[in-house]
Amino acid sequence: MHLLSEFWLHPFLMLHVKGQWGDLSEDDKQANDEALNQTGGRLLSAYNLPQGKIWIVTEADRSSSTVLLPSEY
Repeated sequence: MHLLSEFWLHPFLMLHVKGQWGDLSEDDKQANDEALNQTGGRLLSAYNLPQGKIWIVTEADRSSSTVLLPSEY
């Protein structure tokens, strides 16, 4: 199955939406929590998959989220 199929992405998008930031440093997790609850900044999650790590970035205005592969980050 292709890495970016809906089957692979959906669980990680749901984690991101729920504020479960994945494989980030504690500082990055804290920055996300502050952006979500106070500052309104961008949100970043990272998840390790068997095929490699993916990142999900949500824009500060919450208008869009982007999934990035290692070669794109």
